[in-house]
Amino acid sequence: MLKYSVDKPGGPISVIEAEARPLGPREVDVRVTHCGVCNTDVSLIDNAYGISRYPMVVGHEAVGVVIGVGDEVDPSSIAVGQRVGVGAVAGSCQACEWCLSGRQNLCPRKDVTATRGGDGGFASQVRASDWRHVQPIPDGLDPATAAPLLCAGATVFPPLLRHGVRPIDRVAVVGVGGLGHLALQFLRAWGCHVTAISSSESKAGDARRFGAHDVVVVGEEPPAGAFDFVLSTVPADLPWDAYLAALRPGGTLCLVGVPHGRLSFAPLGMFTGERKVAGGNVGTPSEQRAMLGFAARHGIAAQVETFPVARIDEALDRVRQGTARYRAVLEM
Repeated sequence: MLKYSVDKPGGPISVIEAEARPLGPREVDVRVTHCGVCNTDVSLIDNAYGISRYPMVVGHEAVGVVIGVGDEVDPSSIAVGQRVGVGAVAGSCQACEWCLSGRQNLCPRKDVTATRGGDGGFASQVRASDWRHVQPIPDGLDPATAAPLLCAGATVFPPLLRHGVRPIDRVAVVGVGGLGHLALQFLRAWGCHVTAISSSESKAGDARRFGAHDVVVVGEEPPAGAFDFVLSTVPADLPWDAYLAALRPGGTLCLVGVPHGRLSFAPLGMFTGERKVAGGNVGTPSEQRAMLGFAARHGIAAQVETFPVARIDEALDRVRQGTARYRAVLEM
């Protein structure tokens, strides 16, 4: 098989040939047809987190066709020839308290596709270490636009479930980007009144097209006491007191974009209105399957720019520069 590897911070990508080792009992091999390019991939290539080990093969939004299954894989769930996706988590221990309670995304021994070195989705095939983390792709989803759902969609959809967001709620999405443009679609289909908060006036039209009823351009303060739920999808350091004040009593500010700096806000705003601040994580296998089914029923899809794998460095640069609209996807 072919792998698209990087040998030093910043790249470039080189193509290497490798042979797959024998399949383990719970493992699944997938021939990759499409793989999304996430900002996390670029950050790992550039060693922005200080944890990268080279050579490395990234990619954690892989869609393709099953070409091999281990002896313990449930054939009624995953079978050769089936179209599936392998996302950010490709396996977990299935024995710890988090796995046993259905929260495999919190497993301390989970197999994180994005950081496991030589086995990412920028390859002709990818392996999941546990079939229960392999996601069947519904027939109604195009493989190119479905690929980003395996990370971006799997990040912005679960907070709706975990924080009890209701169709009658007034919600805001901070950032109209790779995560935010999907969050707007999910929340509009959920039935909420949706406000997009963006730093770019030029994205106002796109925000409304993705489902926003209202748009607030940063520079304006978010309206105080306006929202039951605010989902921040950006890595920016925001005026956190203003965003806390934008919540109605009992409201939640959920961060799925990781701020560059420390969070800082006056605690009184939390106590007086019983407001909450929460972090988000990629969804569990069951949450991801629910997300994919919801997306298929409501016609939710990532807006993507597709690149043949021969132009992989160009795709990475588009994401690195923040100019992709709104996700880049490699055709493998």
